[in-house]
Amino acid sequence: MDVREGEIMKDKRKQTNDSRDLLARVSDVSTDSEYFSPIPTGYRKGKCRYVIVMGTVMSGLGKGIFSSCLAKLLQDKGLKVAPIKLEGYLNVDSGTLNPFRHGEVFVLDDGMECDMDLGTYERMLDQDLSRSNFCTSGQIYSEVLNKERHGDYLGRDVQMIPHVTGEVKLRLRRLAMESEADVVFVEIGGTVGDLENAFYIEAMRELAYEEGLNSCCFVALTYILEPSTLGEQKSKAAQLGLKQLMQLGIQPDIIACRCEHPVSEQARQKVSVYSNVPLKRVFSMHDSASIYMIPSLLRECGLDFEVLRLLKIEDRIDLRTERDQWARWCDFTDRIGKDTREVTVGITGKYTSVRDSYASILNALEHAGIALGYKVRICWIETTEVTERNVAVYLKGVDGIIVPGGFGTRGTEGKITCIHYVREHKIPYLGLCLGFQMAVIEFARNVCGLTKAQSTEIEPGCIEPVIDILPEQKQIEGLGGNMRLGGHDIRIKPDTMAWKIFGQEESVRMRFRHRYEVDPKYIEALEKGGIMFSGKAPEYPIMQILEIPSHPFFMGTQAHPCLTSRPLHPHPMFVGLVAAAGCKRYPQENLQDSIEACQGCIRHYCV
Repeated sequence: MDVREGEIMKDKRKQTNDSRDLLARVSDVSTDSEYFSPIPTGYRKGKCRYVIVMGTVMSGLGKGIFSSCLAKLLQDKGLKVAPIKLEGYLNVDSGTLNPFRHGEVFVLDDGMECDMDLGTYERMLDQDLSRSNFCTSGQIYSEVLNKERHGDYLGRDVQMIPHVTGEVKLRLRRLAMESEADVVFVEIGGTVGDLENAFYIEAMRELAYEEGLNSCCFVALTYILEPSTLGEQKSKAAQLGLKQLMQLGIQPDIIACRCEHPVSEQARQKVSVYSNVPLKRVFSMHDSASIYMIPSLLRECGLDFEVLRLLKIEDRIDLRTERDQWARWCDFTDRIGKDTREVTVGITGKYTSVRDSYASILNALEHAGIALGYKVRICWIETTEVTERNVAVYLKGVDGIIVPGGFGTRGTEGKITCIHYVREHKIPYLGLCLGFQMAVIEFARNVCGLTKAQSTEIEPGCIEPVIDILPEQKQIEGLGGNMRLGGHDIRIKPDTMAWKIFGQEESVRMRFRHRYEVDPKYIEALEKGGIMFSGKAPEYPIMQILEIPSHPFFMGTQAHPCLTSRPLHPHPMFVGLVAAAGCKRYPQENLQDSIEACQGCIRHYCV
């Protein structure tokens, strides 16, 4: 062998050793073994436990609600929890999904566009999540194919098992390490029978096998039929769904039975016998006055301690922390249903046939109503049918209105008509994102004399584009590429309504999801007409909050404040709207007193 051949062989050996070192950093196996399970460097088995929630029979039963409520109970005990939602669709994120098909798109602080269940987790756990808490099949497949192209699998044929399932487990273990969680809550979207979920369920089976005894707790959410014609509850569909789950190698530890009414003892017994799950772990998750009452139902049944015993982590709880946290939560839930006054808020949108399209808004109104002692009733207004002639009929009886966000042209003129009416008739108004933009257009047309005012999103060649994509955004190409996404700081102008409702804070943080802004060249004309831009971007001429000082309560924001409203501290802009609506319904009420009382209540909760 000559010198050159020796150098070539040496290089090949070095490359092989480097590749094996790479694999060793994420896995504890070699290419000769059939065991393949990527494990992050520094990960310790047993430190973190996993609660895995899956659905049977049908989707939309409330897996996210059950999972987040159970996670809250463990969090209250001093444990650190981290949720993750696994979605079966091939989209990389939820940004392009139509609300009619999948409910609202929830935006995280880091800009991740995700499933609405992430909002449920944020509200219930009172913590900001990140892109690490959301995963789709599209993300998993993209990562696997990217690794294959880079040679990370050392020449092995890349397969669903073990490589795709391995990537899922790697995501969970990374989240466990990054969050330093005691328990990771894994929610699998859809149902057990969905083809796209098969590799997720297999990955969970493998995870339980690899992590060892007492490492995973499997929860199956099922549905108990209650046909009105029969007058009794039927569990057969639930039994068949559970059978399908067990055929995939998953033995559930807890079963949550969804039903309109409390599930009967007989139905629970049938489910228990059929699934090998003790009766005390077959839980009736029937309809409740509020999702915030469900933690109490779980706690009364002792499911929180059942989970602790199954995972063998009873020694990690802090009972003193639990007492304090639970007392605060009960202070909040004790106010639910105790309201003696009510207000009606109109929501003017184009997705009103699917209530999940506005889930965060509904939750934010509920938070504000509970804090102020109001029952907030919703009046849904389909704006595609609203005109100058019938707007008074559509808005009859409302004490305030919200124009929510949205994309596209349908219904925008109806929104502008509604805004014109409430501005002139002194009805409290809150505009969110598109509602902010529509308020600017309405004011420009009817007060500032810019009769052709429009948004270039609606009319690309409009003469007076008061709403437009800013020059720096136009340079960013690609769908979604020029979106202003995620959390951004807003500088608040002193002595304004925004300044008052935010507790005289100089700066606040809210989340955004939009492309179009107020064109800076029209700001002077708008301000001369009477609009006040009370919130702006700290370093750019970007208007983010507007108000009309001459109006009892007329506010808009380019942000989506509903995304950061929480049960124990409702968002101030929704508090302001509900308080103003209450003052309209009950003239003896005082807006400033109501807001200050609510802020005092919030401070009490958050101590």
